Amino acid sequence: MNRMEMAGHLIRRLHQQSTQIYQAQTQAAGLDLTSVQFAALDAIAQQPGTDQASLAASISFDRATMGGVIDRLELKGLVQRAVSKQDRRARQLHITPAGEQLLAASRPVVEALQAEILAPLSSAERKTFLALAHKALGLD
Repeated sequence: MNRMEMAGHLIRRLHQQSTQIYQAQTQAAGLDLTSVQFAALDAIAQQPGTDQASLAASISFDRATMGGVIDRLELKGLVQRAVSKQDRRARQLHITPAGEQLLAASRPVVEALQAEILAPLSSAERKTFLALAHKALGLD
């Protein structure tokens, strides 16, 4: 089988393209936020008080690396950790006002670059692609 017919190879290439577009567009907008940091910040905003393990699961990121992502967001003053009252071992995550501002500034940029990621596809093809991606990931 030719690698250009292998789903894994094509998905990897599409991921690279997506990452490059994300980095270029966010840097051009003066935003200092990786795609994983954006996803984490967005998830924390939607689920205030979530813990790191739940956050990792919600954005499909490995738990071991999630601590470093949260460390960097905390260093930037975008999130705060608080000891859980239910489980003293767990840390609840909350977005700060600075985090809310950066998320609000980032969201339109991130939404706009989605079209660029799939630019060669028509609107109908994009909808089909997204539906098939959801199905392949078991999200439908």
